[in-house]
Amino acid sequence: MISRSENIDIPETELEMTAIRARGPGGQNVNKVATAIHLRFDIRASAVLPDEVKARLLGLGDRRISADGVVNIKAQRYRSQDKNRSDALQRLQTLVDAALVPPKTRKKTRPGRKSKQKRLADKAHRARIKQTRGRVTDD
Repeated sequence: MISRSENIDIPETELEMTAIRARGPGGQNVNKVATAIHLRFDIRASAVLPDEVKARLLGLGDRRISADGVVNIKAQRYRSQDKNRSDALQRLQTLVDAALVPPKTRKKTRPGRKSKQKRLADKAHRARIKQTRGRVTDD
């Protein structure tokens, strides 16, 4: 079970964890033992996540979230299955924690008087420079 400060607990029944063989170095251990963990979590079918958190998770644009709304995490950093399991749970927790924080609303602002004057002065200066670039005549 993953617990958060906002009282959201994801039960183990909503998580699907499968042990698979890891890739990379590790000698015969890699060939014989399934130490990597493939974690799947269906966002849309989750009963514990609020709707706004689900919407934020689906809108994250993370490559680990499929078009069906399923989070796929493959943890194979360690040579132990238990460490990989806790690593996968930790990565899911950071992903959900990122969606728990509501985005800040943008406050509309207008440019100040000084910045408008500076912009117009720079524009006039640039126009004067371009006006002096006339055609050169031989007299």
